[in-house]
Amino acid sequence: MSASDSLETVKLGRTSLVVSKICFGTTSLANMPDTYGYGVDEERARQTVRAIFEGPANFLDTSRNYGFGRSEARIGDAIRERGGLPGGFVISTKLDRDMETNRFDASQARRSLEESLAALGLGRIPLLHLHDPEHAASIDEVTGQDGALAELFKIKEEGLADAVGLAAGNVDIMMPILRDWDFDTLITHNRFTLINRNADDMVAFAHAKGIAVLNAAPYGSGVLAKGAESYPRYVYQEATDEMLEPVRRIEAICAGHGIPPGAAALQFSMRDERITSTICGVSKPERIQETFEWARWPIPEHVWDELMALPFAKDDPEATREYKPG
Repeated sequence: MSASDSLETVKLGRTSLVVSKICFGTTSLANMPDTYGYGVDEERARQTVRAIFEGPANFLDTSRNYGFGRSEARIGDAIRERGGLPGGFVISTKLDRDMETNRFDASQARRSLEESLAALGLGRIPLLHLHDPEHAASIDEVTGQDGALAELFKIKEEGLADAVGLAAGNVDIMMPILRDWDFDTLITHNRFTLINRNADDMVAFAHAKGIAVLNAAPYGSGVLAKGAESYPRYVYQEATDEMLEPVRRIEAICAGHGIPPGAAALQFSMRDERITSTICGVSKPERIQETFEWARWPIPEHVWDELMALPFAKDDPEATREYKPG
């Protein structure tokens, strides 16, 4: 798929936004070696964002706390460089807790928004999520009367965001919030992949409620795209042989049919009718074209039968993860 080729777009749930079926994630562009095991310098990040803006996708996801603001700053530089966002482009970012104190009340949410607007050089955010409430000092502070969640919806009412959502990891934390608040969107990551379906019930719940589901990290934070041998990491940590065994089973099936494992991992998400868009992290310009090629790679139904017959986990894949913000 070249930059001139079209990419399927869909309505974002009940909102007026229209987004491509592929969204590019920009965590790694923030230069986070503790998380990914490698760094990304400023120029490589800018080249990657330029390539996203020049391609057929119209959807990019970032966050205030990715690299302590570096992701948004680098994206903002690329936006200013071109004189604004491409027409119809949808930026998704997130309200984040104070990274030193983990405070996440209304005032912190408002501060996070203001910092995002300044970094990105925008007057408003098309899609704004509340991010990682499980890491807040108190979940009651997030959900209470003067909490970050109430502020998120206030921001939407003020017209500073077109749509609002929840982006988090722990399903047990997310489900009560999803039941109690009327979100437009939901982001889950690492929990609906070829090797783990921890979020399957949550995806079904959100879809039935009319919430647009954005499925992030279809490659298990990279290993299904880069390979178990060359990138032996899973969900942002060094992987044991036991953790890599499911990946190797997928690789064996794909090798037998001449299919890149990354194509199977991406299309597993894209072919599910409950998923509105799949968020794929990219760390260099070449990955963008590769993503489009994988999205179109022909995978016969009998290969899907083999892949779907493989065992998969339903536990939380990040239960033992040591969270590192850098």
